[in-house]
Amino acid sequence: MSEQPTLLGVAAAAPEQQPAAKQLATALSLPFQQLERVEAGLLLLLQADRLVLRQIGPDAPGPVAVDFVEGRAAHRRRFGGGRGQPLARAVGLRKGWTPRVLDMTAGLGRDAFVLATLGCSVEMIERSAVVHALLADGLRRAREHPEVAAIADRMHLHCVDGRDYRPAPGEWPDVAYLDPMYPHREKSAKVKKEMRLFQLLLGEDGDSGALLERALGIAGHRVVVKRPVKAPPLGGRVPSLTIGSPNTRYDVYLTPTLTPTLAAPRRAAI
Repeated sequence: MSEQPTLLGVAAAAPEQQPAAKQLATALSLPFQQLERVEAGLLLLLQADRLVLRQIGPDAPGPVAVDFVEGRAAHRRRFGGGRGQPLARAVGLRKGWTPRVLDMTAGLGRDAFVLATLGCSVEMIERSAVVHALLADGLRRAREHPEVAAIADRMHLHCVDGRDYRPAPGEWPDVAYLDPMYPHREKSAKVKKEMRLFQLLLGEDGDSGALLERALGIAGHRVVVKRPVKAPPLGGRVPSLTIGSPNTRYDVYLTPTLTPTLAAPRRAAI
């Protein structure tokens, strides 16, 4: 991986956004930057309608924002796979049981949104203050949209390291969900722009094994880990079962408190 560019701070796309951009910079303990003076690096850029992460410089990918209203989110909301899709099966969704899910690696919130669309209450944990700001902006816009507000109200965001997360009394999750960043070995041009910018911002995830151990200690029924199809099990732990899809698999770890009525068959699903 090439040398990581520095996160330079927060900038405004236009003069009218400068006061809010300066407030955000102060809240994140980042400098405020004049956009026209930045030649290279990463910026949080406040636009008229949204907050984006943008790389400045030659061959930079396009900006990344959290969007639960348009694009992929709209397609999932209208034409999603329902409770038969691999993610839903992995977390154990079934008639009569809709689990409370703790997403310990929220990222852009896409899987959390799918689960919330299916009726789950999802606690989203994101330790990066910058990614948390992007998520908070996306949730704010979603709660203002008449078709998405009810879904967004089932998504609750926390800025905390998952290894330090302590559920409130009586609010322990049924399912803990992890989608740790996996090192991409393809040429950078083939990697999705969101992943490219997140790799530049966050670097590699070196403590996902410890996060799995924490998840196993707090999930009431199961822990689900999203992995690339050919990746080894996280931390070398062999899962109880796996749920497969074309490019991804879900490793499921049944926790000791899992009751027999909630246990999925211990075989790989196609």
